[in-house]
Amino acid sequence: MIAHSEWKHDDIFEGTTEDGNSITLDADAAHTHGPSPMQAVLMALCSCTSVDVVSILKKKRQKLTGLRVTATATQAEDAPRVFTHIVLTYAVRGQLSRRAVETAVALSKNKYCSVSKMLEKAASVKCEIVYPDGEPEP
Repeated sequence: MIAHSEWKHDDIFEGTTEDGNSITLDADAAHTHGPSPMQAVLMALCSCTSVDVVSILKKKRQKLTGLRVTATATQAEDAPRVFTHIVLTYAVRGQLSRRAVETAVALSKNKYCSVSKMLEKAASVKCEIVYPDGEPEP
C-alpha cells in the first residue's frame, strides 16, 4: 500500500493513494477545506469498524437499515497530541437482535478493525451501542 501527501498552499495538503483516490486535508484551525489529519484518522476508524459491523450483520441475516458510528476522542495536551481516549458510539437501526449487534461490534473491535487495533497502541477505545428506534429483542 502506498500513499503520499502533497502540500498545495497555506495549510492545505492533498493526500493521494496509489490508485488515485484523494482527500484534501486542512491543518488550519478552521478546517474550511477539509478535515485535519487527526480528524481523518477518526473518520477512518469509524469507516473501518462500520465495514466490519455491516458485513457481520449481513452474514447473520439481520435486517440492518442504518448505521452511524461516531468517534469522540480526547487528545494529549502536549505534542505529539496523540489520541488518549476514544469512545465509539454505534447508532444502529433495523429489525435486529441485540446479541447479534453486540457480537458484531465486539468482533470488529477485538479482531477485524485494523485501524482500531493500531489506535489501541496509544489510546483506550471503548464502544457503546444505541438504538434510536428503540431497543431490539435480546
